[in-house]
Amino acid sequence: MKPVIILITVFAVALFVSRPVTGDWQLIFAGNLGMCCMLCFTALGHFLFPKGMTMMMPPVIPFKTAMVYITGVAEIIMGISLMIPSLREMTGYTAIIFFILIFPANVYATIKHVDLEKATYGGPGPRYLWFRVPEQLLFIAWVYFFAIGF
Repeated sequence: MKPVIILITVFAVALFVSRPVTGDWQLIFAGNLGMCCMLCFTALGHFLFPKGMTMMMPPVIPFKTAMVYITGVAEIIMGISLMIPSLREMTGYTAIIFFILIFPANVYATIKHVDLEKATYGGPGPRYLWFRVPEQLLFIAWVYFFAIGF
């Protein structure tokens, strides 16, 4: 829920501040800034809660701790790259692939009741997917609209 709040709040603030500052609605800028901030926020979890993040991954994935840090850095790089017009489209495709590739870990984590922040198996469980699936689709659609398709 926190990533969605950050995404929409940053988008709304940037959009409404851009109008008086530039004289026009900066929709693309606001949309990409929102996703940039959201990705940087979620990347923090990779560094603040690495144990919980490793618990999210199925046993088949090797080098879990390294993967946690690598994907955290990747999220930061993607967020920043969305703000660079010449990199935006390529980053958009990369982010969409990333969101698709990480989704199975989110499903695994909900099935196992992983609580990311506490690094326990006391999380909400499969009912969380009722929120997580639409959230993931929102992120994919958002990136497509603001980084690729607009």
